Amino acid sequence: MSSKNRSFAAGLMGSLDDAAPQPEAPTRMPIGVLASRENRMAELASGAVVGRAIEQVDPARCRLWSEHNRDYAALDETRCADLIESFKAQGRQEVPAIVRRVRGAADIDFEVICGARRHWTVTWLRAHNYTDFRFLVEVRDLTDEEAFRISDLENRAREDLSDIERARDYLKALGRHYGGRQKDMAERLKVSEAWLSRYLDLARLPGDVVAAFEDPHELKIKHVTQLKPLLKPDDRERRVLAEATAIAKTKGEGAPLKPQDVIRRLVAAANAPKKSGSAQRSGKASAEVISSPTGQPLLRVEPKGKKEVHVTLLLQAGGSRADAERALTELLGRFWLQPSG
Repeated sequence: MSSKNRSFAAGLMGSLDDAAPQPEAPTRMPIGVLASRENRMAELASGAVVGRAIEQVDPARCRLWSEHNRDYAALDETRCADLIESFKAQGRQEVPAIVRRVRGAADIDFEVICGARRHWTVTWLRAHNYTDFRFLVEVRDLTDEEAFRISDLENRAREDLSDIERARDYLKALGRHYGGRQKDMAERLKVSEAWLSRYLDLARLPGDVVAAFEDPHELKIKHVTQLKPLLKPDDRERRVLAEATAIAKTKGEGAPLKPQDVIRRLVAAANAPKKSGSAQRSGKASAEVISSPTGQPLLRVEPKGKKEVHVTLLLQAGGSRADAERALTELLGRFWLQPSG
C-alpha cells in the first residue's frame, strides 16, 4: 500500500474511533480520602481508636447507676441552668452521656455512668414543652470498677460536683472495688494517697457534724483539716457533737450560718476550758467562756466562792456589743440572788 493510501486508512480509523462510544473512566476517590479511611481502619484495628455506639434514646428508659457520684435528688433548675440554656440554644444535646446496656429489665435499656445532669436536663426539657429532645448516649461495655474510674475522671474537674458528693463516692468505692486498700485505690485513680485521704476523712465526718451546716454541699476539703482534729479525744468529740446538734436544731431561725461560723462554734465547744489541777483538788469551779451564737468568745466567768463572780470582757475576740449585752443579761439571770419571799 502506498504511503498515500496508508494515510487515508489511518485517518478513517481515527474518525471511526472518535464516533464509537467510549467506556466511562472509573470514578476514583481522592487519594486523601482513601488514605484517611485506611488510617482510621488501621487505628481501629490496632486499638489506638475504639469505635463507639452513639444513640439518641428516651431518658425515661435510662436509670442512674447505683454508684453514680451525683446527688441526683439535689438537681434542680438552678444547678442545671447552664445545660438548660445550652440545650435550648443548640436545639440538642451536644456531648453524649456514657451509659452501659441493661439486660433483662422490661422498662430500662441503659444505665447512666456519666451524665446525670444531662439526663436530668433532657428529662426536664421534655416535661416543659420540648418533647422532641432525646438523650444522647455513648454505649460502652464496662465493669463496675471501670465505670467508677471513668465517672471519677469525667467529674473530677467539674466545679458543680461538690466535695462531699465526691468524698462519699470515694468512700463507697474503697470498700466495693479496692477491698479497703487506700494505696491500691490511689494508684488506680492516679492520685496521691494524701489527696485521697482528705476526701475519705470528709466522707467519714459524723452525721451530726454534717447536719450542723446549712447546706452539706458547702462542706469543702479545706474544712476537713479544721474539723477532724476536733473529734479526738472522746471528751472533745462529745462537746463538738452536742454543739453540732444544738446548731442543727436552730436551722431556719434567722440568717443561715456560713460554714466558717459553724466551724468557729464547734472549735469553741471543743476547746471548752478544763478545770486546773489545783481547782479540781480544792473543789473550786473552773472559769467558763461564754461565746456568741457564731462562736466568738465574749465573757470569761470565774466563780469565787459562793457569793462572788468575776467577769472578764473579752473585747478583742471579735464579738459584738449587742452579743455581749445579751450574754451579760443571761449571766445576771443565772447568778443574781433573788430576794427570798
